[in-house]
Amino acid sequence: MTTLHLGQILSFDGSPFDEGPTAAWHERQGGLVVGDGRILAVGPADAMRMSHPEAEVIDHGEGLIVPGFVDAHAHYPQTGMIASWGKRLIDWLNHYTFPEEMRFADPAYARDVAGRYLDLLLANGTTSVCSFCTIHPHSVDALFEAAESRRMRVFAGKTCMDRDTAPEGLRDTAQGAYDDSKALLERWHGRGRASYVITPRFSPTSTPDQLRALGALWAEHPGCPMQTHLSEQTDEIAWVKSLYPDARDYLDTYEAYGLLGPGGLYGHAIHLEPRERERLREIGASLVHCPTSNTFIGSGLFDMDGLAREGQIIGLATDTGGGSSFSMLRTMAAAYEIGQLRGRPLHASELLWLATQGSARALRADDRIGNLAAGMEADFIVLDLASTPAIAQRSASAEDIWEALFPTIMMGDDRAVTGTWVAGERTRVG
Repeated sequence: MTTLHLGQILSFDGSPFDEGPTAAWHERQGGLVVGDGRILAVGPADAMRMSHPEAEVIDHGEGLIVPGFVDAHAHYPQTGMIASWGKRLIDWLNHYTFPEEMRFADPAYARDVAGRYLDLLLANGTTSVCSFCTIHPHSVDALFEAAESRRMRVFAGKTCMDRDTAPEGLRDTAQGAYDDSKALLERWHGRGRASYVITPRFSPTSTPDQLRALGALWAEHPGCPMQTHLSEQTDEIAWVKSLYPDARDYLDTYEAYGLLGPGGLYGHAIHLEPRERERLREIGASLVHCPTSNTFIGSGLFDMDGLAREGQIIGLATDTGGGSSFSMLRTMAAAYEIGQLRGRPLHASELLWLATQGSARALRADDRIGNLAAGMEADFIVLDLASTPAIAQRSASAEDIWEALFPTIMMGDDRAVTGTWVAGERTRVG
């Protein structure tokens, strides 16, 4: 069945970081035509009615139709311990994260959390996510099975750790990491909307042998993404230097073992050396900004302006559960606040682009998700730009779409998401 969705529409023809707000296309009375899980056409409402007279019409009134949000870095196993108090990264991992991840030895627990997590995302308007799992292969199966039943495009992989800096219950081996990851990759990568991601947690929890093994696996399957962490906190960087004394810098602990390349996703990337910035840009790797996590754990302020001007590929992410919210609206708000602290506030068009097309580009999936254009997968949401009295009174005086949207970015939550569509079908939540 063909469906015509009517409402305000925002889509992108380019990047607002390069072209300013004119990179976006806004239609006050727009139409989005959807069929067979894809976008068939988008344009003015009258033109869409005329070209698709057979379509079932769903009128969203003043609702704003935008691409579904794309979360480029998260840890679904940390759902249950989000918003845990008072620790910085290393203590936070030992005190909260590792004990929670040990619970995923139970496949039933993994299945329960995976379903709950994806439903929280959908309720908040996120239709695609790239997530770390745990060392347990069935934690990967649980997330992909939950995503498959919801028709979501999800990127995920088994988290690999073999160094004694991780607790015994969460360690594998170099060969075991390779074998498990390869088996999971062969089972899931390209199945429906699933993409497998090779996933060393980060250098401090992997031996050189494990990093080398995963680098070899990536070389064998260069079409798969690879995700890890990079330069999140200064004490983490000192830890890496103590474990890898011969490395030129943190990035070199990946580069030396074949874990630097296009398709690489490097979470945080706050405290980068000049050589690291140049190599990341040169290779076409992706940096993922996790603003609520960076403030919640006290990591630092991401250099969005400088990195964007350098031509880095940048996505946006919640980093659940180091990040303190499942909402990409809240994540955009935090990115704005960090930009202010660095002297360069982000425009609403840049924030929305980062949460949709930018994150999709970081995942090398911007030809499929993250925008509203003919041929794209039909993942989209409808936002109420007056979802609360506080937001409504501010947006009422807006002079353009960006002034109308910005209060929702800064103060909105799941109440602003009036509907979430995945592959053209409305979800049970959201």
